[in-house]
Amino acid sequence: MSNPALKSMPAFSNRTLTAKELEELYNQPSAQKPVQQEPAAPQTVADVVGGSATPMTFENTIRKTAVLFGVLLLAAAVGWFVPALALPAALIGFALCCVITLKKKISVPLIVLYSVVEGLFVGGISSFFERQWDGIVPQAVLGTLVVFATVLALFCNGKVRATPRMTKIVTVAIIGYALFSLVNVVLMITGAVTDPWGLRGATIMGIPLGVLIGGVAIFLASYSLVMDFEQIKNGVASRLPEKYGWLAGFGLVVTLIWLYVEILRVIAILRGND
Repeated sequence: MSNPALKSMPAFSNRTLTAKELEELYNQPSAQKPVQQEPAAPQTVADVVGGSATPMTFENTIRKTAVLFGVLLLAAAVGWFVPALALPAALIGFALCCVITLKKKISVPLIVLYSVVEGLFVGGISSFFERQWDGIVPQAVLGTLVVFATVLALFCNGKVRATPRMTKIVTVAIIGYALFSLVNVVLMITGAVTDPWGLRGATIMGIPLGVLIGGVAIFLASYSLVMDFEQIKNGVASRLPEKYGWLAGFGLVVTLIWLYVEILRVIAILRGND
């Protein structure tokens, strides 16, 4: 791809210059007399070190992430008492996630709105599952916190890192899992599969398919946490602008919601009709 700045200059284009353009080129003032250089502007800390003058740090990223989770929990309290909001919230949340991910500029209001909508979703499905399986929500919350703390500890100690090869494998696996989930939902809606869990209700050697697939999904979500931590680490090292802390917090919110839902579903399948 050609440089846009050079593309606008005739001397760097692929076409032949006209006589008029050649005359203008050679009659430029720079060809007749030396150009007097302006004195260099004083350098700032950001100019010397590199990156933004107000960069993202671990501290301000943690604060932003805490704000997003606080908003999510408040909205979840509302969704708990109005579980009917879970389905529309899930659809709106998916749309917002796509917009935020594809948007070139970081929009803090959209990220906060995403936390609100996903809070309604999480609260709604948690209320539904708790009514069906008493005590399942505390179990899922505990499982999510244990996985998060374990991955964070391993990452901080340098035991796990996101490698390019593994990231490619996990990315392909996540796409495959998303396609499976979509097909499963369609089969359940159309009535092609009568089991409440759809294809997840099938068994392989006595083990529910939903448990096996759920285990894989939990692993994928756990590795996604590693990628989130890696991105935060690289962002801080590169001194990205502070607003990128909101995007990092958004990534953690998305991953932890996914992890929580998968653990919630696996526990429900294992508990069956108790």
